[in-house]
Amino acid sequence: MSSNEPWGINLSKDVMVPMRDGVRLAFDIYRPARAGGFVEGRFPTIMLHTPYDKTDRRYSEIADFFVPHGYNVVLVDLRDRYRSEASGVYYHVATPHTGRDGADICDWVAAQPWSNGRIGTVGSSYAAVAQVRTALEAPPSLRAMWPDVVPTHSYHNQCREGGALQQHMVWALFIHAQDDQQVRQDPAKVAKVWDDLRRLRQLFAAARWGRGQTALRHAPQLEDTLIDYTTRGTLDDYWDRVEHNFTRFWPQHADVPVTLSSGWYDPYVGADTEYFASLTRLKQSPMRLVVGPWSHVGMRGEASWCHEVDFGPDSVWGVRRYFDEQLAFFSRWLRDPPEAGVDAAAAPAGEAPVRLFVMGGGTGRRTPAGKLDHGGRWRDENEWPLARSVPTRLHLRADGRLTAEPPEPGEAPRRFRFDPSHPVPTLGGLYCAIGELPEGSAGVEPAWARLLSPVLRLRDLLTPGPVDQKESPAFFGAREPWPRLRDRPDVLVFETPPLADPVEVTGPTQVRLWVSSSAVDTDFTAKLIDVHPPNEDYPEGFDMLLNDSVIRCRYREGFDRERFMVPGEIVPVTITLPPTSNRFGRGHRIRLDISSSNWPRLDVNPNTGEPIGRHTRQLVADQAVWGDAAHPSHIELPVIPARA
Repeated sequence: MSSNEPWGINLSKDVMVPMRDGVRLAFDIYRPARAGGFVEGRFPTIMLHTPYDKTDRRYSEIADFFVPHGYNVVLVDLRDRYRSEASGVYYHVATPHTGRDGADICDWVAAQPWSNGRIGTVGSSYAAVAQVRTALEAPPSLRAMWPDVVPTHSYHNQCREGGALQQHMVWALFIHAQDDQQVRQDPAKVAKVWDDLRRLRQLFAAARWGRGQTALRHAPQLEDTLIDYTTRGTLDDYWDRVEHNFTRFWPQHADVPVTLSSGWYDPYVGADTEYFASLTRLKQSPMRLVVGPWSHVGMRGEASWCHEVDFGPDSVWGVRRYFDEQLAFFSRWLRDPPEAGVDAAAAPAGEAPVRLFVMGGGTGRRTPAGKLDHGGRWRDENEWPLARSVPTRLHLRADGRLTAEPPEPGEAPRRFRFDPSHPVPTLGGLYCAIGELPEGSAGVEPAWARLLSPVLRLRDLLTPGPVDQKESPAFFGAREPWPRLRDRPDVLVFETPPLADPVEVTGPTQVRLWVSSSAVDTDFTAKLIDVHPPNEDYPEGFDMLLNDSVIRCRYREGFDRERFMVPGEIVPVTITLPPTSNRFGRGHRIRLDISSSNWPRLDVNPNTGEPIGRHTRQLVADQAVWGDAAHPSHIELPVIPARA
């Protein structure tokens, strides 16, 4: 029968399958069916391996879509999670068995009489981590992959950034604790975890977390991970293990077709673009990269806007297009026999390996939904990074300008005072959402609320994406009188004059600074901003954040070693900003903000030089950014020349 027949679905639930060490994982197996039972025959399989509940709608809808098209779908609970058996080794992303289990899942599926021996993997975020970890084991039945928004190095992508702690991973540990197998059977322990998520603001303000101080004590492996994440600031052997660092093991990655999807406001866009570039260089199978103007898992969303900015209807994919694109991809590589005329070593004719959404080109006015119309368009490319990009250096000048002209001798540094007790608040950016359980929610919900997971009642404490860089009550960490960040005394602003012609920046950006400090260790942060000119809707203009990052100065010479500063000594530091693709319009300005904090997205450096995550006090630091001829601080932008 044709693969286009609308098959029914037969579900075998919680099939317990032993892995090589005897621990059994719970499989939900969805197979094509007709009235009276299963359809005879061998079908390709879509597999997803997740630490979250495999029965969740975001997973079961995969089966609802693919099985009627003639696919098996196998959804598997990670070991130590939900219906799979416990082995006491669940350490969040540091779990050592994930890759071996993934390979065992593939081997088992391939051996079943209903399987054609060809498996494609799907999943976002952690489920994408499980995909890549499986691919490093290269099981022979793995024939195609679609990892969405996947980190590839825990130190650089998820837990630390420039040496600073990314606090979304602290929040994630509590989300993983509330359904931990050691917790979820005890209502009192579950309640303690949710109590901590009600007081998330206080937890973030505490800035240090020791053993026994949070509800993670009820999930000891996750508490171990909390201590590791928060105190292991140096890139040591812990971070270099395969479960943390996939990049070291790219040569052993399965040589299979891969489609990678990400977003310009996803925290893993740098990892995903580097993953694509590495596999394109190392493997023969076709690789494909899709990047849109989305935040974490935003590709499946139905909105044309991200946070405060609208990118137009063409930016929307949504679940239906996401599945349709996956169906076309997997049908090419998983059918048995392959589709007529398919060359397994080549991409489809006319399909570009890279599809990017170039942000910009909108009106700059407010949409009916209250968002800034920034606009944008899709564009096909042949490689990443773009071969035609021109590294363009703009210098940080003493008068606050960004100029192509180098600085003069004797230009004065720009100075500010960094007080860790009053950090610059996080206003949008690239991170996973952080949600808190509203205060007062305990004991006041209606009776039916007990049927809902508390996860569904979380509200955003931080929301990723592009926002106007102005403090307001909407942002945790902001304070009255709600200044624009450019007006804070601890933010240095460098910007171009209004642009006479549009400028496209596509790719990663390097910020190279010469700095000094009164502290032996401190942070410097950088933000790239598209400054929209004022109009009737935005009388003050709109300072649209594109990306940001940080360097913790003790790691300025390498993340595998510490070298403290000598107070007052001028030293070079480099801040690598995540890749973006943005068209700065005529009349806009390119702006770079330099400061020393971005809280609570990143932990605040106490400026003392004490061991990471174990400080006992905070010090105010006097900072300087130098920009004279001998110390030419600059930003290097990947500018795409205008086509004639």
